[in-house]
Amino acid sequence: MCANFKSITLQQLQQLDLPPILFEYSDEVYPSYKTPLLFKSEHGLEWREVLFGLVPKWAEDINSSKRAYNARHETIFQKPTFQEAAHKCKFGVIAVTEFYESKYFDNKPQRWGVRRQDGQAFYIAALYEICKIENEIIRSAAMLTMDAIDHPMMKEFHEPGDVKRSVVIIPHDHLNDWLSLKQPHQMIQFMQGFPVEEFECLHVPKTKIEKPTPQMNMFDLF
Repeated sequence: MCANFKSITLQQLQQLDLPPILFEYSDEVYPSYKTPLLFKSEHGLEWREVLFGLVPKWAEDINSSKRAYNARHETIFQKPTFQEAAHKCKFGVIAVTEFYESKYFDNKPQRWGVRRQDGQAFYIAALYEICKIENEIIRSAAMLTMDAIDHPMMKEFHEPGDVKRSVVIIPHDHLNDWLSLKQPHQMIQFMQGFPVEEFECLHVPKTKIEKPTPQMNMFDLF
């Protein structure tokens, strides 16, 4: 399950001709960290700052963001945490440079990163929610996942014998289609494994991070 990723960079943002992100965000993200989410509104593509980990409308605190950061697409219409957002087609993407998973060697985990071979950022399908807790608006999101038992790259991750899962990557040329979904069950057509030939994985040992490193704002906030 993806619990850690590196955010899109400013250079990658410009390469994909995406709107500017008008707030600081961490270079490397873990559950309950804030991160940019891209979605489509009546005004076009927009970024919102969200917690990585979904907080449902009925929550009394944000603790679920530390656990509900991945959502199995097969069960989002039944799971109380995700079902309301799923039925209302609250679909977005989290744009990343690479994401991290564990490979096991001699029963010991190693952190490996998955990224595009061309160095571009890519879009991970996400489900988002907006709620109010003690008069504070909380925006949050979870990454959608799918079965990866037959995926040439993703089946190599997680503990031996464990369930094999993968995040869902939305191709660049299908971004608008994904963000424009109006019927919830249409999302199933996007639940496909990403093309291995466009990606690579490599060993990325975890380094000690004293504090989150924010991306520089493209514009100063007022």
